[in-house]
Amino acid sequence: MSSATEIVEKTLPADDLMVPSAPRRMPRISTFLYGLGVVVILFLCAFGNHLSRFPSTKVIADTYVLPGATHWFGTDSTGMDVFSRTVAGFRYDVVIGLGAAVACTLVGMIVGVVAAVAERSNVAGVRVVGGLIVRILDLLQALPAIIIGLVLVAFFGANEVSLILAMVVALSPNQARLVRSEVLRVSGEVFLENAAVSGESGFSRTFRYILPNAAWPALENATLVFASAIGIVAGLGFLGVGLAPPTPEWGSMISTEEQGVLVGKWWPVLFPSVAMLLTTVFMVALNRRIIRHG
Repeated sequence: MSSATEIVEKTLPADDLMVPSAPRRMPRISTFLYGLGVVVILFLCAFGNHLSRFPSTKVIADTYVLPGATHWFGTDSTGMDVFSRTVAGFRYDVVIGLGAAVACTLVGMIVGVVAAVAERSNVAGVRVVGGLIVRILDLLQALPAIIIGLVLVAFFGANEVSLILAMVVALSPNQARLVRSEVLRVSGEVFLENAAVSGESGFSRTFRYILPNAAWPALENATLVFASAIGIVAGLGFLGVGLAPPTPEWGSMISTEEQGVLVGKWWPVLFPSVAMLLTTVFMVALNRRIIRHG
Protein backbone atom coordinates (compact mmCIF):
# COMPACT_ATOMS: atom_id res chain seq x y z
CA MET A 1 0.00 0.00 0.00
CA SER A 2 1.43 3.39 -1.09
CA SER A 3 2.13 5.97 1.52
CA ALA A 4 0.67 9.47 1.41
CA THR A 5 4.03 10.88 0.36
CA GLU A 6 4.27 8.52 -2.62
CA ILE A 7 0.74 9.48 -3.72
CA VAL A 8 1.60 13.19 -3.61
CA GLU A 9 4.81 12.61 -5.58
CA LYS A 10 2.89 10.73 -8.28
CA THR A 11 0.07 13.28 -8.60
CA LEU A 12 2.08 16.51 -8.43
CA PRO A 13 4.57 17.64 -11.09
CA ALA A 14 8.19 17.61 -10.08
CA ASP A 15 8.38 21.42 -10.21
CA ASP A 16 5.65 21.72 -7.55
CA LEU A 17 7.70 19.62 -5.12
CA MET A 18 10.74 21.87 -5.35
CA VAL A 19 11.48 24.22 -2.49
CA PRO A 20 11.11 27.86 -3.64
CA SER A 21 14.51 29.29 -4.34
CA ALA A 22 15.78 32.65 -3.17
CA PRO A 23 15.22 35.63 -5.46
CA ARG A 24 17.66 35.65 -8.33
CA ARG A 25 20.34 38.26 -8.32
CA MET A 26 20.98 40.38 -11.36
CA PRO A 27 23.49 38.55 -13.59
CA ARG A 28 26.95 40.08 -13.47
CA ILE A 29 27.07 40.73 -17.22
CA SER A 30 23.70 42.49 -17.05
CA THR A 31 24.85 44.58 -14.10
CA PHE A 32 27.98 45.54 -16.01
CA LEU A 33 26.05 46.55 -19.13
CA TYR A 34 23.56 48.69 -17.22
CA GLY A 35 26.37 50.29 -15.25
CA LEU A 36 28.26 50.95 -18.47
CA GLY A 37 25.15 52.57 -19.96
CA VAL A 38 24.85 54.92 -17.00
CA VAL A 39 28.56 55.82 -17.25
CA VAL A 40 28.24 56.52 -20.99
CA ILE A 41 25.24 58.80 -20.48
CA LEU A 42 26.98 60.73 -17.71
CA PHE A 43 30.15 60.97 -19.80
CA LEU A 44 28.22 62.41 -22.75
CA CYS A 45 26.57 64.93 -20.42
CA ALA A 46 29.92 66.10 -19.08
CA PHE A 47 32.16 65.86 -22.16
CA GLY A 48 29.80 65.65 -25.14
CA ASN A 49 30.79 69.09 -26.37
CA HIS A 50 34.41 67.93 -26.70
CA LEU A 51 33.76 64.82 -28.82
CA SER A 52 33.48 66.72 -32.09
CA ARG A 53 35.85 69.14 -33.75
CA PHE A 54 32.92 71.33 -34.78
CA PRO A 55 30.99 73.68 -32.48
CA SER A 56 27.37 72.77 -31.86
CA THR A 57 25.87 76.24 -32.32
CA LYS A 58 27.80 77.66 -35.29
CA VAL A 59 27.44 77.29 -39.05
CA ILE A 60 30.46 75.34 -40.30
CA ALA A 61 29.49 73.99 -43.76
CA ASP A 62 26.89 74.01 -46.51
CA THR A 63 23.31 73.09 -45.70
CA TYR A 64 22.15 69.49 -45.84
CA VAL A 65 25.54 67.84 -46.34
CA LEU A 66 25.06 64.06 -46.33
CA PRO A 67 26.59 62.00 -43.48
CA GLY A 68 30.16 61.13 -44.31
CA ALA A 69 33.76 61.08 -43.14
CA THR A 70 33.91 64.80 -42.39
CA HIS A 71 30.44 65.26 -40.92
CA TRP A 72 29.47 61.91 -39.42
CA PHE A 73 25.79 62.78 -39.10
CA GLY A 74 25.75 65.38 -41.88
CA THR A 75 24.67 69.00 -41.51
CA ASP A 76 21.23 70.53 -41.00
CA SER A 77 19.22 73.23 -42.79
CA THR A 78 21.45 75.97 -41.38
CA GLY A 79 24.79 74.27 -41.99
CA MET A 80 25.47 73.20 -38.39
CA ASP A 81 27.03 69.81 -37.67
CA VAL A 82 24.33 67.31 -36.65
CA PHE A 83 26.73 65.04 -34.74
CA SER A 84 27.96 67.92 -32.60
CA ARG A 85 24.43 69.05 -31.88
CA THR A 86 23.11 65.56 -31.15
CA VAL A 87 25.89 64.78 -28.67
CA ALA A 88 25.67 68.24 -27.11
CA GLY A 89 21.95 67.58 -26.60
CA PHE A 90 22.86 65.27 -23.72
CA ARG A 91 24.07 68.36 -21.88
CA TYR A 92 20.54 69.76 -21.94
CA ASP A 93 17.93 67.00 -22.16
CA VAL A 94 19.65 64.48 -19.89
CA VAL A 95 20.82 67.05 -17.35
CA ILE A 96 17.31 68.49 -17.13
CA GLY A 97 15.92 64.95 -16.80
CA LEU A 98 18.43 64.09 -14.07
CA GLY A 99 17.72 67.31 -12.18
CA ALA A 100 13.99 66.70 -12.48
CA ALA A 101 14.32 63.10 -11.23
CA VAL A 102 16.30 64.17 -8.16
CA ALA A 103 14.05 67.15 -7.38
CA CYS A 104 10.82 65.20 -7.96
CA THR A 105 11.97 62.38 -5.69
CA LEU A 106 12.98 64.71 -2.86
CA VAL A 107 9.81 66.81 -3.12
CA GLY A 108 7.68 63.68 -3.44
CA MET A 109 9.20 62.18 -0.30
CA ILE A 110 8.58 65.31 1.74
CA VAL A 111 5.04 65.87 0.50
CA GLY A 112 4.14 62.18 0.78
CA VAL A 113 5.37 61.93 4.37
CA VAL A 114 3.64 65.17 5.39
CA ALA A 115 0.36 64.11 3.80
CA ALA A 116 0.37 60.64 5.39
CA VAL A 117 1.40 61.85 8.85
CA ALA A 118 -1.25 64.59 8.71
CA GLU A 119 -3.93 62.09 7.70
CA ARG A 120 -3.12 59.90 10.72
CA SER A 121 -3.01 62.80 13.16
CA ASN A 122 -5.30 62.89 16.17
CA VAL A 123 -6.05 66.57 15.52
CA ALA A 124 -9.05 67.11 13.23
CA GLY A 125 -7.63 70.25 11.63
CA VAL A 126 -4.38 68.50 10.75
CA ARG A 127 -6.31 65.63 9.17
CA VAL A 128 -8.15 68.17 7.01
CA VAL A 129 -4.82 69.55 5.83
CA GLY A 130 -3.65 66.02 4.98
CA GLY A 131 -6.81 65.37 2.98
CA LEU A 132 -6.38 68.69 1.16
CA ILE A 133 -2.82 67.78 0.17
CA VAL A 134 -4.05 64.48 -1.26
CA ARG A 135 -6.77 66.26 -3.27
CA ILE A 136 -4.18 68.66 -4.70
CA LEU A 137 -2.01 65.71 -5.71
CA ASP A 138 -5.02 64.14 -7.42
CA LEU A 139 -5.69 67.37 -9.31
CA LEU A 140 -2.10 67.69 -10.51
CA GLN A 141 -2.03 64.06 -11.60
CA ALA A 142 -5.22 64.58 -13.59
CA LEU A 143 -3.60 67.36 -15.65
CA PRO A 144 -1.40 66.31 -18.61
CA ALA A 145 2.24 66.99 -17.83
CA ILE A 146 2.72 68.79 -21.13
CA ILE A 147 -0.04 71.27 -20.19
CA ILE A 148 1.60 72.01 -16.85
CA GLY A 149 4.87 72.55 -18.69
CA LEU A 150 3.27 74.94 -21.18
CA VAL A 151 1.69 77.03 -18.42
CA LEU A 152 4.84 77.30 -16.29
CA VAL A 153 7.08 78.04 -19.27
CA ALA A 154 4.66 80.79 -20.32
CA PHE A 155 5.00 82.37 -16.86
CA PHE A 156 8.73 81.89 -16.21
CA GLY A 157 10.21 81.58 -19.69
CA ALA A 158 12.09 78.68 -21.24
CA ASN A 159 15.31 77.91 -19.42
CA GLU A 160 16.77 74.91 -17.63
CA VAL A 161 15.56 75.99 -14.19
CA SER A 162 11.98 76.67 -15.32
CA LEU A 163 11.84 73.34 -17.17
CA ILE A 164 13.01 71.46 -14.08
CA LEU A 165 10.40 73.35 -12.04
CA ALA A 166 7.73 72.33 -14.54
CA MET A 167 8.81 68.70 -14.25
CA VAL A 168 8.67 68.91 -10.45
CA VAL A 169 5.09 70.17 -10.54
CA ALA A 170 4.04 67.62 -13.15
CA LEU A 171 5.86 64.49 -11.93
CA SER A 172 6.23 64.92 -8.15
CA PRO A 173 2.60 63.97 -7.36
CA ASN A 174 3.16 60.37 -8.42
CA GLN A 175 6.29 60.15 -6.26
CA ALA A 176 4.40 61.69 -3.34
CA ARG A 177 1.54 59.19 -3.63
CA LEU A 178 3.98 56.27 -3.68
CA VAL A 179 5.64 57.50 -0.49
CA ARG A 180 2.28 58.32 1.14
CA SER A 181 1.02 54.77 0.56
CA GLU A 182 4.14 53.28 2.09
CA VAL A 183 4.04 55.65 5.07
CA LEU A 184 0.43 54.66 5.79
CA ARG A 185 1.45 51.01 5.62
CA VAL A 186 4.58 51.38 7.76
CA SER A 187 2.80 53.53 10.35
CA GLY A 188 1.06 50.49 11.75
CA GLU A 189 4.22 48.48 12.37
CA VAL A 190 5.07 47.31 15.88
CA PHE A 191 8.54 48.90 15.96
CA LEU A 192 6.95 52.35 15.72
CA GLU A 193 4.74 51.62 18.71
CA ASN A 194 7.82 50.50 20.61
CA ALA A 195 9.61 53.72 19.63
CA ALA A 196 6.65 55.78 20.87
CA VAL A 197 6.57 53.89 24.17
CA SER A 198 10.30 54.50 24.61
CA GLY A 199 9.62 58.23 24.46
CA GLU A 200 10.74 59.21 20.94
CA SER A 201 8.96 62.23 19.48
CA GLY A 202 6.75 62.03 16.42
CA PHE A 203 9.28 64.02 14.39
CA SER A 204 12.06 61.61 15.32
CA ARG A 205 9.93 58.55 14.53
CA THR A 206 8.96 60.01 11.15
CA PHE A 207 12.47 60.75 9.87
CA ARG A 208 14.33 57.98 11.71
CA TYR A 209 12.02 55.05 11.06
CA ILE A 210 9.12 55.86 8.73
CA LEU A 211 10.85 57.72 5.89
CA PRO A 212 13.77 55.27 5.42
CA ASN A 213 11.28 52.39 5.19
CA ALA A 214 8.82 54.25 2.92
CA ALA A 215 11.21 55.87 0.45
CA TRP A 216 12.10 52.81 -1.63
CA PRO A 217 9.17 52.94 -4.09
CA ALA A 218 9.99 56.56 -4.98
CA LEU A 219 13.70 55.75 -5.33
CA GLU A 220 12.93 52.81 -7.60
CA ASN A 221 10.61 55.00 -9.67
CA ALA A 222 13.20 57.78 -10.07
CA THR A 223 14.61 56.31 -13.30
CA LEU A 224 11.10 56.29 -14.79
CA VAL A 225 10.69 59.94 -13.78
CA PHE A 226 14.03 60.58 -15.48
CA ALA A 227 12.78 59.07 -18.75
CA SER A 228 9.43 60.89 -18.52
CA ALA A 229 11.15 64.23 -17.95
CA ILE A 230 13.34 63.78 -21.03
CA GLY A 231 10.27 63.01 -23.14
CA ILE A 232 8.31 65.99 -21.80
CA VAL A 233 11.21 68.42 -22.28
CA ALA A 234 11.67 67.18 -25.85
CA GLY A 235 7.92 67.53 -26.39
CA LEU A 236 8.00 71.14 -25.24
CA GLY A 237 10.94 71.77 -27.54
CA PHE A 238 9.06 70.19 -30.44
CA LEU A 239 6.11 72.51 -29.77
CA GLY A 240 8.47 75.47 -29.92
CA VAL A 241 8.22 76.49 -26.26
CA GLY A 242 11.32 74.74 -24.96
CA LEU A 243 14.92 75.86 -25.14
CA ALA A 244 15.20 78.19 -28.12
CA PRO A 245 17.41 77.44 -31.15
CA PRO A 246 20.31 77.26 -31.74
CA THR A 247 20.48 75.50 -28.36
CA PRO A 248 21.11 71.82 -29.23
CA GLU A 249 18.00 70.39 -27.55
CA TRP A 250 16.64 67.25 -29.19
CA GLY A 251 13.00 68.30 -29.35
CA SER A 252 13.70 71.68 -30.92
CA MET A 253 16.17 70.06 -33.36
CA ILE A 254 13.45 67.67 -34.53
CA SER A 255 10.88 70.47 -34.78
CA THR A 256 13.21 72.74 -36.75
CA GLU A 257 14.15 70.06 -39.27
CA GLU A 258 10.86 68.20 -39.71
CA GLN A 259 10.08 69.98 -42.99
CA GLY A 260 13.30 68.66 -44.48
CA VAL A 261 12.10 65.08 -44.08
CA LEU A 262 9.39 65.78 -46.68
CA VAL A 263 12.07 66.44 -49.31
CA GLY A 264 14.36 63.57 -48.33
CA LYS A 265 16.60 65.37 -45.82
CA TRP A 266 16.10 62.80 -43.07
CA TRP A 267 19.40 62.82 -41.16
CA PRO A 268 18.95 66.04 -39.10
CA VAL A 269 15.79 64.47 -37.61
CA LEU A 270 16.88 60.84 -37.41
CA PHE A 271 19.93 61.15 -35.17
CA PRO A 272 18.49 63.31 -32.36
CA SER A 273 15.38 61.11 -32.44
CA VAL A 274 17.49 57.96 -32.04
CA ALA A 275 19.51 59.56 -29.22
CA MET A 276 16.32 60.47 -27.34
CA LEU A 277 14.76 57.04 -27.99
CA LEU A 278 17.80 55.08 -26.82
CA THR A 279 18.17 57.18 -23.67
CA THR A 280 14.52 56.91 -22.62
CA VAL A 281 14.26 53.20 -23.47
CA PHE A 282 17.45 52.52 -21.50
CA MET A 283 16.09 54.35 -18.44
CA VAL A 284 12.77 52.48 -18.63
CA ALA A 285 14.61 49.15 -18.94
CA LEU A 286 16.82 50.11 -15.99
CA ASN A 287 13.71 50.90 -13.97
CA ARG A 288 12.23 47.47 -14.70
CA ARG A 289 15.51 45.79 -13.85
CA ILE A 290 15.78 47.63 -10.54
CA ILE A 291 12.22 46.69 -9.58
CA ARG A 292 12.73 43.06 -10.58
CA HIS A 293 16.04 42.57 -8.80
CA GLY A 294 15.94 45.37 -6.23
